[in-house]
Amino acid sequence: MTKRLLDGDALMQRAAELGVNIESGEMINVAGRGMAPIQAHEHEIQRRVLEAERHLRDSRLWIVALVSAVASVVSAIAAWVAIAKYHS
Repeated sequence: MTKRLLDGDALMQRAAELGVNIESGEMINVAGRGMAPIQAHEHEIQRRVLEAERHLRDSRLWIVALVSAVASVVSAIAAWVAIAKYHS
């Protein structure tokens, strides 16, 4: 399954939700206003959004690992209790 890349306003909204920097790191001199940051190209913002989403997804994997570990401990305790009752 391929995820459709966001563009335009939807891309900018998702970037804002994720806290992704949309500036290119370069500045331009705007007459009467001084220096202003230049917005990065859309493909660069898409890359940053995908990277932020991947990081968010990966950072949540510890919850799955923790639940799995707890389930294993509960299963081991249940087996130990069952064996203890069988032998008594």
